[in-house]
Amino acid sequence: MHTTKLDELCDTGHVTDLGEWVQVDPRAARPLFDQLRTQIIEGIRDGRLSPGTRLPTVRELAVQTNMAVNTVARAYRELEAAGLVETRGRFGTFVARADPADSAMASAAHTYVVAAQALGVSKAAALRYVEAAFG
Repeated sequence: MHTTKLDELCDTGHVTDLGEWVQVDPRAARPLFDQLRTQIIEGIRDGRLSPGTRLPTVRELAVQTNMAVNTVARAYRELEAAGLVETRGRFGTFVARADPADSAMASAAHTYVVAAQALGVSKAAALRYVEAAFG
C-alpha cells in the first residue's frame, strides 16, 4: 500500500488512551497540568507514546482523567511549545517525530566533554560531577 504525505498527516485511525496510565493527584503540590505534562513526557521518553502517535483531544483527555478542559489544554500547549507534540489542525495532536531533547542534550554533552578534556578532568571524574549535579 502506498502512503502519501497527506495520509501520514491525517493518520487518525488510532488514538492512544492516556487515561489507562496517566494518574494525577489533586492534593499534590505540583499543578495538575504539570503532572499531566510530565507524565506525557515520560511516556514519550520510555516508549509508551511512540513518534506519530495521535493523542486524545483535549476534551477526551479531560474526561479520561477527570480534569478541566483548560488544564489539559495548558499541558498540551506547553508540550507543543517544547516541540514534543505537534498539532495538525483538525486532525489532532500527535507525538512529534523527533524529540528536541536529543539534539539539545547531545550538544550540551559535547560541550561538557570538551570543557572537561580542556581542564584535564577524566571521564570518571566528569561523570561524578554530573551525578553530583543531579543530587
